[in-house]
Amino acid sequence: MFVQYISEYLEALDIERGLSQNTIDAYRRDLASFADFLLSQGVEDFCQIKRTHINYYIKQLHYDKYTATSVTRKIAAIRGWFKWLLANEIIKQDPSLSIELPKLSKRLPKVVSVPDIEKMLSNHLNSIETVIMELLYGAGLRVSELVNLELSNIDTQAKYIRCFGKGSKERIIPIGDKAKKAINSYLKFRELIIKKYRLSTKRFLIKENGILVTRQDIYVFIKKQGDLLHKHISPHTLRHSFATHMLENGADLRVVQELLGHSDVSTTQLYTHVSKKRLKEIYFSING
Repeated sequence: MFVQYISEYLEALDIERGLSQNTIDAYRRDLASFADFLLSQGVEDFCQIKRTHINYYIKQLHYDKYTATSVTRKIAAIRGWFKWLLANEIIKQDPSLSIELPKLSKRLPKVVSVPDIEKMLSNHLNSIETVIMELLYGAGLRVSELVNLELSNIDTQAKYIRCFGKGSKERIIPIGDKAKKAINSYLKFRELIIKKYRLSTKRFLIKENGILVTRQDIYVFIKKQGDLLHKHISPHTLRHSFATHMLENGADLRVVQELLGHSDVSTTQLYTHVSKKRLKEIYFSING
């Protein structure tokens, strides 16, 4: 029973909110985990679910050492599911109402300096590695946005990229001369691969063997670049650095919000804290 209504709920989410496949898969795992827990407690019907079951499940998550972020996401998935069940009259009351979320500490995102970015770009990168760096840092793309980027989304003449982010929201991102040069260089390589393997894909990023570039490929590549700097970085670190450096150089907060595709400006405001922290570091390194 639970599995059927989880699938129907996720299908509704996909149609109504246009969530990414990664988000849908995460919700599926979270709800399947909760359903398995209910069955382990002898709960086989919605009318049997009590708030105490949810409280006990949350305690179990903490006992299993899940982070506050993971617990919050799982609770949000459960709340959303019950809200949908209630709206569709599958249940008569929502047992997840007033369940408290864990308090999350606002961790400042890691950033790398401009000199470090320049070092990475000078590491004898090939054309595909260079374009990956330029679009993660120079355009602030999410790794999922980059791997799903299509050739038709790029206009090097007008110097912009059309990107589809979370919830399939479209945004236009301008690109600079360095990114344009990297794209044009890579396009020559891409054309050779297309002809060699007689491909018809619309995807922008293709490896030398004719296979599409994956999220994992990009994570591995960026990790190696970080290792050369003796730093632990990810593709998201470059996005964070893009936003921070934009603000440090006088960009308006709303402009950065638009470029990043944040629906809420409070998410973007986190980067102002990073800039202030950096300002203090510079001040005290000079003034002691």
